[in-house]
Amino acid sequence: MDTLTRMRAFIAVVEAEGFSAAARRIGRSKALLSKYVRELEDELGALLLNRTTRQFSLTEAGHTYFGRASEIIREIDSLQETVRESAGDVKGRIKLSAPRTFADAQVGQSLIDFARDHPDIVLEIHLDDRFVDLVEEGFDLAIRITRLENSSLIARKLAPFSICLCASPEAIAKYGRPARPQDLGSLPCIIDTNGRWLSNWPFANGAGDTVSVSVSGPIEVNSPIAARAAALAGLGFAILPDFIAAAEIENGRLVPVLDEFLLNGRGIFAVYPHRRYLPAKVRVFVDYLVQWFKAREKVRLA
Repeated sequence: MDTLTRMRAFIAVVEAEGFSAAARRIGRSKALLSKYVRELEDELGALLLNRTTRQFSLTEAGHTYFGRASEIIREIDSLQETVRESAGDVKGRIKLSAPRTFADAQVGQSLIDFARDHPDIVLEIHLDDRFVDLVEEGFDLAIRITRLENSSLIARKLAPFSICLCASPEAIAKYGRPARPQDLGSLPCIIDTNGRWLSNWPFANGAGDTVSVSVSGPIEVNSPIAARAAALAGLGFAILPDFIAAAEIENGRLVPVLDEFLLNGRGIFAVYPHRRYLPAKVRVFVDYLVQWFKAREKVRLA
């Protein structure tokens, strides 16, 4: 049995957090995977996993080996996919991290459309609002809605992104329309705890500086979908992604306010680790998303 096979077995066990789960995921027996990992440890002369009857944990050597082995396997797979691409054969599995907001909104249809149009590629989607460590956690790429910051990752912009501050007509009639950001300090606000600002909302002051306004209100929730529902119910003012609020603004159920004070310039990005060989499946996926958004850039995405 070759080292690469044992290495893949070890990686599968660690990623699945157990022998039984890994066996189910890759269609091998638990006993066979245990044999491969034991042989790998014998070959290395080091214990990689601490095993008990209920769980296991990585040893220090195992943690180091997992990180480097994962990189090696990804490089080998990427090289193979590059060769296959030249023969017109792109297939495999893409492990993708994406925010729940993205998947739950209409823009999430892009992922469904890709899976439909590329049946030979399995799209393994993990919805998580945190910024995952792509290399450490073994992701091929991630969708991120943010301002682009300096990092070791490669980023490709899929679409522009902006936010809007809005409330229902009923809420504006009841509480008044704010004329400046500071007015929000005395008005009920709906706080999306997924946002980095929490209850301190940033605004432009017109002089090129940023001011922070402390807000509060009747509901705090870690979902822009739920925040939109609260705004529609007249509970107060909410900062929402444009693709979450656009349809409700268009039909008059939400009214935007203070547009001139909002900080924008964000985008929807596909980000992936810098690698010598970018997997063909990842390149195909990113190219697809770029075209998907381009075809809809003049359409309200909500």
